[in-house]
Amino acid sequence: MADLSGCAGPNRLAPGTSKHTTTVDGVERTYSVNVPAGYSGQSTYPLILAFHGHAEPAATFARFTGLAQLPAIVVYPEGLRGTDGLVSWEGAPYSSPRADDIAFTRTILRELRAAACIDSSRTYAAGRSNGGGLVAMLACRLPSEFAAYAVVSGAFYDAGRPNCPGAPPASIIDFHGTADRTIHYTGGVRHGGAYVPVMDWLSGWAARDGCLTQPLEFPVNRYVTRIDWPFCAASGHEITHYRVNGGAHVWPGSTGSPSQAGQMSNSISATSLIWQFFTRHTK
Repeated sequence: MADLSGCAGPNRLAPGTSKHTTTVDGVERTYSVNVPAGYSGQSTYPLILAFHGHAEPAATFARFTGLAQLPAIVVYPEGLRGTDGLVSWEGAPYSSPRADDIAFTRTILRELRAAACIDSSRTYAAGRSNGGGLVAMLACRLPSEFAAYAVVSGAFYDAGRPNCPGAPPASIIDFHGTADRTIHYTGGVRHGGAYVPVMDWLSGWAARDGCLTQPLEFPVNRYVTRIDWPFCAASGHEITHYRVNGGAHVWPGSTGSPSQAGQMSNSISATSLIWQFFTRHTK
């Protein structure tokens, strides 16, 4: 049943894109909100928080992912400039020491739920690269706020992986290319910080969900393999991974990837598959 609590207050958002500024622990933060054309404030809408990658402006991330075309209110938070002078999120070796992106996320959720008719049972988080690493942190530290999570080319640095033994199971969809030269599929070190292999991170969540330890593999096309951890004890939860064999550090299905590795990644649409996954999950 839809949670109608988001409709109780004044409806201050209208269809279109708007930019918002807020203050978190004395630090000014910004985020953009895209409200779909069909929104009237009379019925609840899903909410997606979409976190860009390292050194990637939120507007660029919004443009190439096409998430704003989904029938949901989509928020694009903007990271702070880190120690390398480029925008980033908490948990990476180059993150700003002023960044409290967990608190920033809480603030966004509070402000949006007060300003729009949002279904809090259909609230989701998606992120790419360093933004995917933040989504992994949210699954541990704000599990009550989100129904499911999506990660593309996630950077799971040791410094940003919280110990969350008390966190509940989570439903996660993940995409990663085996030829990703930025965040290697098998793990590595970047910017002086170690990050874990993709399959290790996913297996950890599968164990938390009580799924079988041996995943099942299904060919999607000549480039992509879908990997599922079946029969999860946590009813209604699932862990799904799309391994792009030879794929690059790109959002699958995005434009502007003329290389062969980009073409392999673009043989599927991450945005479409993420939306299909999200619609299967509510709190």
